[in-house]
Amino acid sequence: MAHNPRILVLNEIDEVRAALREIGVDEQGVEIMTPKARHKLLKLENVDVRAANILKQEMLSVGGDAAVSRSVYYLAKDNITDVVLMATLSQYEEVCLKLERQPFGLKAIASEVKETLKNFLSKPGVLRVGKCEFEFSKRTYVMGILNVTPDSFSDGGRFVSVPQAVSHALQMIEDGADIIDVGGESTRPSSESVSLDEELRRVIPVIKSLAAETDKPISIDTYKAEVALQALNAGAVMVNDISGLRGDEEMVHLVKERNVPVCIMHMQGTPKDMQLNPAYECLMSEIIAFLRKRVEVALKARVKRENILIDPGIGFGKTCEHNLEILRRLAELKSLGFPILIGTSRKSFIGLILDLPVEERLEGTAATVAYAISQGANIIRVHDVKKMVRVVRMTDAVMKG
Repeated sequence: MAHNPRILVLNEIDEVRAALREIGVDEQGVEIMTPKARHKLLKLENVDVRAANILKQEMLSVGGDAAVSRSVYYLAKDNITDVVLMATLSQYEEVCLKLERQPFGLKAIASEVKETLKNFLSKPGVLRVGKCEFEFSKRTYVMGILNVTPDSFSDGGRFVSVPQAVSHALQMIEDGADIIDVGGESTRPSSESVSLDEELRRVIPVIKSLAAETDKPISIDTYKAEVALQALNAGAVMVNDISGLRGDEEMVHLVKERNVPVCIMHMQGTPKDMQLNPAYECLMSEIIAFLRKRVEVALKARVKRENILIDPGIGFGKTCEHNLEILRRLAELKSLGFPILIGTSRKSFIGLILDLPVEERLEGTAATVAYAISQGANIIRVHDVKKMVRVVRMTDAVMKG
């Protein structure tokens, strides 16, 4: 075709600006037109039908649209509806100004829409982890897994002695790990919890010895506040809580008092029962609502916003199909405005899809790591550090330049 037409696939605002500059648009025009080139779908839940009706009209008035339930037109049937908004960034800005003057909670909706768009489009800030700074706008970071357990699904029993564990951690650091995550209790499906004393016996000597050997940050993988406390005293500088700050009510106060980063993860059920027929009405809605609520708990306890990370919990109360959907829609988590940590390494859904045992899931893990980064993951939690660091660096080169 004479004019060489093509669809532009521009995922970032900076890419839109570059495309406009490439054809010679002046800078004022670039700033005016860039928001017009970014079209986003935004879902709202449980909206008053009266507000939804007005929202529909206002979206149409600026050139956007709003999908609403048929119940909007039959007030006697339902009082609330979910809404999917469809607009460019410019149209959202215009409609929010209108909504701020409207009744039925639309002023609050305008504020939520603006905050969600800001969160989604902004790159996470700098996370201080011990003596290190993680600058997520520059690259993806790699968390090396150090299980000092006899029964973890992948490497249980391999690093139970302190010398073995420390040697493996130092090798992961040499291979490019940015942080080491030490865990003393297996959270594989159907696993039983271990006693406080046993978990402390497993992790504290390892953390003390490792902290004496390296300045790289150490994370403690636990939901018990006492384990986290002693781990922080031994040299850990971050808490990775699979319970989402639900397992021990003292945990949120500990991370606030010690001013350390905390990763809040979603899990349906407990490790013992999480894989007994996990079910969701709306997977991503429920995960995001859970994470939003747990983040609010942390913020209410005065945990610093910049110390919070989120994790959708791949494999924790999810089927194979759930895990794949989370990966496909991982970018939706950016709506919350926090760095995203994700762990797919060697997990059972990879083995199920490829029909491979744990020790042969490297390529499957690599595919999920690369895709997760493309969808906004900021920290990748892995076993095979050397090889996954290469995957991360290559993916970053494609994504970030």
